[in-house]
Amino acid sequence: MIKVLLADDQALVRGAMAALLDMEADLKVVTEVGRGDEVLAAARDHDIDVALLDVEMPGMDGVAAARELHKQLPRVKVLMVTTFGRAGYLRQAMAAGASGFIVKDTPARQLADAVRRVHEGLRVVDPELAAQSLAQGESPLTERETDVLRAARDGGTVADIARELRLSDGTVRNHLSSAIGKTGARTRAEAVRLALDNGWLLT
Repeated sequence: MIKVLLADDQALVRGAMAALLDMEADLKVVTEVGRGDEVLAAARDHDIDVALLDVEMPGMDGVAAARELHKQLPRVKVLMVTTFGRAGYLRQAMAAGASGFIVKDTPARQLADAVRRVHEGLRVVDPELAAQSLAQGESPLTERETDVLRAARDGGTVADIARELRLSDGTVRNHLSSAIGKTGARTRAEAVRLALDNGWLLT
């Protein structure tokens, strides 16, 4: 029996996935959580084999949760199951130690098969996303540019971002200008949107 943890902040989605997986004779959903920062403790408490993690969750995103699981419980396999089929998310998840990455509209039989395959030590990746990831390449943003765009998501002023990141206003302006140029955007808001769409701002 493969013991599964489900982590998704939408209770209806969790319930539907649990019902589908529990129909399989060799799979058992033994615990469910709605926050990323609850994943590690639940995995330990229930001695799970495979964790199915959503990407965007409160407390801690799924990629960060995957990284913690890989570090603390390397035996546990991680399968990312997400609405957000973004190539940048795929690359970050695999770098964090995930064994698979599929989208939530994957048919039930394929979802169950993906759980079995990652449990066996294989990799499972949505083929369309894999092709997109290869075509797109790595994020063009530096770590600091990524920090500045992430801080800009909430629409704060340059002074607000500078205060949050403990940088000078001029340094923030320079990083914003560079990020806008690299993303091909015309405005700061458009640069944030493009970076989000490409999955470059998650972690």
